[in-house]
Amino acid sequence: MATFKPGLVHTPVTPFKRDHSIDYEAYGKLIEFHLRNGAEALALPMPPGEDISLTDGELRKLLEFALKQVNGRVPVLAHVNDAGTDIAVARVRHAEQAGAAAIVSHPPYFWHPKASMVVEHIVRVGSATRLPFFVCSPPIEDVGTPLTTEIVLEALGRLDNLAGVVDASMDWVFMVEALSLGRKTRPEFQLLTGTDYMVSAGVVGGSGVFSPLSGVAPKLVREVYDLCAKQQFTQARKAQEDIAALHHLLKTAGFAGLKGAMRAMGRDCGQPRPPVRALGEVEYGTLAQEIATMDFLRAEPCGW
Repeated sequence: MATFKPGLVHTPVTPFKRDHSIDYEAYGKLIEFHLRNGAEALALPMPPGEDISLTDGELRKLLEFALKQVNGRVPVLAHVNDAGTDIAVARVRHAEQAGAAAIVSHPPYFWHPKASMVVEHIVRVGSATRLPFFVCSPPIEDVGTPLTTEIVLEALGRLDNLAGVVDASMDWVFMVEALSLGRKTRPEFQLLTGTDYMVSAGVVGGSGVFSPLSGVAPKLVREVYDLCAKQQFTQARKAQEDIAALHHLLKTAGFAGLKGAMRAMGRDCGQPRPPVRALGEVEYGTLAQEIATMDFLRAEPCGW
């Protein structure tokens, strides 16, 4: 069986209406935007998609909607992030039945189990499917037990379908160890970066990216990805620095900053769901002004 390599993975936000219900009309337009602008795969709903603010029913319906909208044009990776192992297992089985191409999963959020229990969680969730299975580092270190090299290697020894690790920690030592030692067990084992900082992961052998900023600057994301794929890391430096400037501008406001930037680029996906704080109009105006000063964004698509 050929190894499944996700490549350049876009991670869409989840659009909401004023009453905080999911805006499926906007979601359909957003998926089409990503497909027209370089997505080789979609992973959803990842943390930028506010997955922890969605009910179990919404998570399932969102995945089903996306699969129908994509209609086989690119692979759709289902993100399964549940603190309860049995809940995660049930959602993995649903994702496989619905037609997902692969499963992406984090260690349990908010609980702080021992590393051995994290391994058991990962193994049980991964064993619930025949699909390629990717494990992600927690997006915020203090919300759960960190993903370590030892956890990855033990899970790799017990899961035949563990295809790789998606690293959002940007921990250089972890990336090197997980990939180099993982490949001693499974030569096709992959490292994908869970942020838009692709150069560092690419230098150590990373082969893909989960891109939150693809909804704002897909051409810039594509440029860095293509250069890294060619191992032209020095040439990628300027574009990577532009990504860093954009990331720095948005990171303080979190999901609200990402959605604010998308709105400024003509793709309004509403505000984040509570309890995430929304941007006020003054804050949004300041953000939009900053976006307008970034010359590298002038080449990016505006509107849907």
